[in-house]
Amino acid sequence: MFKKILIANRGEIACRVIKTAHKMGIKTVAVYSEADKDALHVSMADEAVCIGPAAAAQSYLVIEKIVAACKQTGAEAVHPGYGFLSERAAFPEALAKEGIVFIGPNPKAIEAMGDKIESKKFANAAKVSTVPGYLGVIEDPAQAVKISDEIGYPVMIKASAGGGGKGMRIAWSSDEVAEGFARAKSEAASSFGDDRVFVEKFIVDPRHIEIQILGDKHGNVIYLGERECSIQRRNQKVIEEAPSPLLDEATRKKMGEQAVALGKAVGYDSAGTVEFVAGQDKSFFFLEMNTRLQVEHPVTEMITGIDLVEQMIRVAWGEKLALKQEDVKLNGWAVESRVYAEDPTRNFLPSTGRLVTYRPPEEGVEGAVTVRNDTGVFEGGEISIYYDPMIAKLVTHAPTRAEAIATQARALDAFAIDGIRHNIPFLSALMDHERWKSGALSTGFIAEEFPDGFKPITPQGEIAHRFAAVAATIDHLLNRRKRGISDQMAASKPVQFDPDRVVKIGTQAIELRVHQEGPTTVLDFGHGHRHKVTSHWRPGQPVWHGEIDGQAVAMQVRAILNGVALSHAGFASDVRVLTHDEARALALMPDKVSADSGKQVLCPMPGLVKAISVKVGQEVKAGEMLCIVEAMKMENVLRAERDGTIATIAAKEGDSLAVDAVILEFA
Repeated sequence: MFKKILIANRGEIACRVIKTAHKMGIKTVAVYSEADKDALHVSMADEAVCIGPAAAAQSYLVIEKIVAACKQTGAEAVHPGYGFLSERAAFPEALAKEGIVFIGPNPKAIEAMGDKIESKKFANAAKVSTVPGYLGVIEDPAQAVKISDEIGYPVMIKASAGGGGKGMRIAWSSDEVAEGFARAKSEAASSFGDDRVFVEKFIVDPRHIEIQILGDKHGNVIYLGERECSIQRRNQKVIEEAPSPLLDEATRKKMGEQAVALGKAVGYDSAGTVEFVAGQDKSFFFLEMNTRLQVEHPVTEMITGIDLVEQMIRVAWGEKLALKQEDVKLNGWAVESRVYAEDPTRNFLPSTGRLVTYRPPEEGVEGAVTVRNDTGVFEGGEISIYYDPMIAKLVTHAPTRAEAIATQARALDAFAIDGIRHNIPFLSALMDHERWKSGALSTGFIAEEFPDGFKPITPQGEIAHRFAAVAATIDHLLNRRKRGISDQMAASKPVQFDPDRVVKIGTQAIELRVHQEGPTTVLDFGHGHRHKVTSHWRPGQPVWHGEIDGQAVAMQVRAILNGVALSHAGFASDVRVLTHDEARALALMPDKVSADSGKQVLCPMPGLVKAISVKVGQEVKAGEMLCIVEAMKMENVLRAERDGTIATIAAKEGDSLAVDAVILEFA
């Protein structure tokens, strides 16, 4: 077995590979850019080598630098993770010339299946059902429009290289094709160094289902069940699960056998994923093949008990697969949430900065359920503008889908992040969504269920009582601490405790009475509503854990002026616990009005100005493109919200801007 391997990647996937390598007794080498010098994967590895500046094109994407790091450290093999060089055939070829093993498929398989255009041609030749489309390289917008008109709308414009939602646009008309073509080419070039794109029919109301395959260098290929990845936004997966609630055993077998046949046809010899677009009627079409380890591989590991990274390493060493198809058994259900540094209330714009608080839920097995958190960050670390905004992958496993979802919901409630914006409230809302829980999924789920974007829901009814109970218990604890401190002072006198409180949640005012019965805080809401709360929470802890009427509850807690901000189950609100006198005084205070940016167009996230599309004095109409800002490998088009004339332009192409920096101003 290898004695030392190098991981040609960063973030959570580098940490993930290091864990398995160490479990196998293999030493590891990390590579890092100047921006990643303090990253978690660097500290976890046995050795680390700096390979250049922050930009991936000058570090993680430079093959020569990876090869040099291998030679410098004596690494015998390289695991590429996902993204970056993982699907570039030139990479394993360059390694092979230096006698270094690539922990992934052979270059011919990468060339045949890693390129989306060539893979569709190959699948057609192998008589695998494919989505209608144009399989040649498209040279210009006019050709893209002509082809799209012939295929029929809607169409999907896709980068030939890479994945992860980069270089993908859905177009519903010829006008959208022209703009989508330009954006897809530009994103593809910056993310993968390859600007080729193609066009295919977009299947309406589709589901995204993929088959995990595993092959060795002795001609053996098996499939490890499926994953459903239909919950997406901007063509990027948000929630994944295994198995799929759509498939029956017969459809699973048919899809798996097709995937294996395709793998054998190209001599596939590692972990890989064959992706399908599926109709609600269980029909399916080959979409593409990812010749690498997928981001969502943990859900497959949880239901099969197979460590895919370990299998990749063993196959690369030359071992035969120890498993046969009949040995693969699917056990229970697994759900994965991708925790991103992004603001779901602002159309999921990326967020950067320091992780002032990073407290994931406790990992481990409790009874029949498991919680796993794959991450590449730590409290106090920086979320950089240069790379993908993923913070962690939270995975739960249980005997049934309903139990896996419930466990995921509890784990999300116990996940505390502060210092940057993040999508945990949105993920929590998804876990509580009836359509999600019923399994009635499609890739349009988020757009259909959140047409006006996501806003945290102000608690009502039973949930409001839960928020009020936690806030009142916290307030009661703080007041007891204050009285305890003051009573220690010689001049102090015992303070008479007023048990009546008014809890303000948004515009709601909930009256209750609080008193203590031993370790239990008792809250009387009137009209027969009484709740008993127990907790070991202490001030300063970012997550409140306790029981309300015997039911375990977790809430994210952040101190605010005269109250606490609580987040739980997709609900969020500032909560203030007041005496009746304080409540009456608060009612007389004027509401604070948010500042209006007026005529200015502000940068919505820290990013790089890729293009300015207007000039001073130009008249623009609502909806016209003003500029493009790139952040975390995604291009964001800013459009005019109203008609007007451009008065000043404060930024220029190539500028790196902070959030809310002025880009331009209307007259």
